[in-house]
Amino acid sequence: MHLAYPAVLAALLFCVGLYGVLARRNAILVLMSVELMLNAVNLNLVAFDVWLRDALHAGQALTLFTIAIAAAEIGIGLAIVLMVYRNRGTADVDRLRDTAETGPTEAGKTPESTDEKAEAAA
Repeated sequence: MHLAYPAVLAALLFCVGLYGVLARRNAILVLMSVELMLNAVNLNLVAFDVWLRDALHAGQALTLFTIAIAAAEIGIGLAIVLMVYRNRGTADVDRLRDTAETGPTEAGKTPESTDEKAEAAA
């Protein structure tokens, strides 16, 4: 087997995953794109392990470790996305950037209006 075939396939998978991460707005689709990128890396690890004829099969062992870590990462990531969706009603990544609290201001008031209220009281 030539090394070029799995390397080209892995490069295509990685590019599709990278496009998905950069172009998608839905957080679940971004997580799926990250999985595509990890699968491309796993394909390269196994292909190079077979090509180098490693007696310890270190590439395959590292691939199993990567799959286990990716499964845990996706489980936690999906739980976070679902909780954010329940609280905010959207999974749009652009709308989730503003996750900071409003601070000690009163509800519905801007910081300028509370400063004006404090100056008027003084």
